Amino acid sequence: MTDLLQAYWPAIVIALVVGLVIAWYIFHASRRTRVTGASKDVLDEGAERAQRNTALIDSAPAATPMQPAAAPPVEAAPAATTATASAGDDLTRIKGVGPKLATMLRDQGVTSFAQIAAWDEAEIDRVDATLGRFEGRIRRDDWVGQAQLLKDDDEAGFAAKYGRLS
Repeated sequence: MTDLLQAYWPAIVIALVVGLVIAWYIFHASRRTRVTGASKDVLDEGAERAQRNTALIDSAPAATPMQPAAAPPVEAAPAATTATASAGDDLTRIKGVGPKLATMLRDQGVTSFAQIAAWDEAEIDRVDATLGRFEGRIRRDDWVGQAQLLKDDDEAGFAAKYGRLS
């Protein structure tokens, strides 16, 4: 073995140096970040931020869950609350429901707190599947519990559990 090393030591040293140079180049080159252009980002401008964010908020979600083949219309509230349902409640009083969600609910025929308070798990799942990016808000913000208190005009109970009405 020592005879072999003595005979080929120059080739071994050259191979070792070449290997070290290649390793240094690989590790050194990967640590540098190269900026190849000076393109402007949309977020560099102050006024354009709001337009971009508004466009993102108003756009349709990238992927929507599969919709049921034929979704039954939202059933009206019990007969005692028919007058309230026809007049319609301000659904934005429910925390977590803004103007866009209120419009989406009205498009589905949901106009009163009594209707939301009467939702069962299946109805929550059906309506939740139609909310796109807002999916999950019904349970997370407890719309059914809030609607029950608002339907009963229990503002003290609502304030104690969900905070003051604005």
